[in-house]
Amino acid sequence: MTVVPRVVLGAPSSGHGTGAIALGLLAALADRGLDVTGFKIGPDQVDTAYLGLAAGRPGRNLDPRLVGPERIAPLVAHGAAGAGFALVQGTMGLYDSIAGRPDTESTAAVATALRSPVVLVVDVAAMGQSVAALVHGFRSYDEQLWLGGVILNRVASPRHEAMLREALDDVGVPVYGALRRHESPPALPARRHGVVPAVGRDGDALRAVRRLGEAVAATVDLDRLLALARSASELAVEPWSPPPADGATGERPVVALAGGPGGSYSHPETAELLRAAGAEVVTVDPLRDETLPAGTRALVVGGGLPESYAEQLSANRRLCVAVAELARSGRPVIAEGAGLLWLARELDGLPMCGVLDAIGTSRDGLVVGYRQATARTDSVVATAGAVVVGHKQHAAVLTPRSGERAAWSWEGGAPEGFVWRGVHASQLVPHWAAYPEVAARLVAAARVPAEAPA
Repeated sequence: MTVVPRVVLGAPSSGHGTGAIALGLLAALADRGLDVTGFKIGPDQVDTAYLGLAAGRPGRNLDPRLVGPERIAPLVAHGAAGAGFALVQGTMGLYDSIAGRPDTESTAAVATALRSPVVLVVDVAAMGQSVAALVHGFRSYDEQLWLGGVILNRVASPRHEAMLREALDDVGVPVYGALRRHESPPALPARRHGVVPAVGRDGDALRAVRRLGEAVAATVDLDRLLALARSASELAVEPWSPPPADGATGERPVVALAGGPGGSYSHPETAELLRAAGAEVVTVDPLRDETLPAGTRALVVGGGLPESYAEQLSANRRLCVAVAELARSGRPVIAEGAGLLWLARELDGLPMCGVLDAIGTSRDGLVVGYRQATARTDSVVATAGAVVVGHKQHAAVLTPRSGERAAWSWEGGAPEGFVWRGVHASQLVPHWAAYPEVAARLVAAARVPAEAPA
């Protein structure tokens, strides 16, 4: 049994300001000296990185499709260990699901599984008394859902706020705060920058989060919100934990994990799994570091590396050469998402690491979605025939789409990704908490003596 004071922040639909208010709540409570932590439902690593920046401890994704519904509560218990408040930021509308499975994957389903109260963020800029009907409908739709109250966003005036509060009081729904339109602080860095401003602890990102915290502290009743969070019942689960190394002793091989001073481009559980498997995990910044960490025996480039930094990645020629040498020596290299593009010969005419004989090209629009993938060949990630679920989100594509030994195949698509020597590169991003054997395989491969370069 784990006691975690917690709330889930949801909304009627996307665009109501849940993300900004989630960051503001974490920043405001952290400024009080409370140990806080943030989670994001779904695969979005950008929102998660900013939750981590606001909380001062790693933000974590809760994606039932990627890790299985049964792991959601254990992952929260693990990630919130020792925290005085946990905030779970929802996705889309409260009862919506990215992949059409609302019974297990919606914000409401996750809140119910976590036995957590929900605070609904509502953009009321064009709304009056109808807010009561809207909120009452969301509360009544699912009798298992615990809707603890609302936060009003983009309120026009004191008179407008009074009208809204009166309407909600008539249906017995508490209002925890009301943010005015003119009180909204400057926006966060553009999403095309991905996780980099948060992971790099960029000054603009830090200032924006601080301003959000100030705005929320001035308009939300934090004490009442904490009281609601503390009324959540115990989580009747054992916290998730990475399995320990299976009898391996001796050296702890150095595994370089791509990221920055504020975290990596991988889910936080990746580093935890690698350490438990016997690795010494050291961060390498592909945008700034010109060399790999001393003694590097393996490299992991997580799916949070954004495509928009092609020029900076290309300009860092010394690191590109070091990565190519590591791969050619047979050392294990796992590249997810845009990491695949970094290993290619070039991207949009810019030279990359040259590990893979392929060319990347950016296109309009995004390829987004989950894939149930089957491993096409034995690799450092999986044995041939193994099945995983991952998420793809990318604009750039590679030509060819796969190498002589493809990484994955799935229904309705041609084989994808590259397996070469110790390299496994693909735009598919699985969550390692669902497949802890990946870390064990990687560390075991890192202990094997290197091959002679071809």
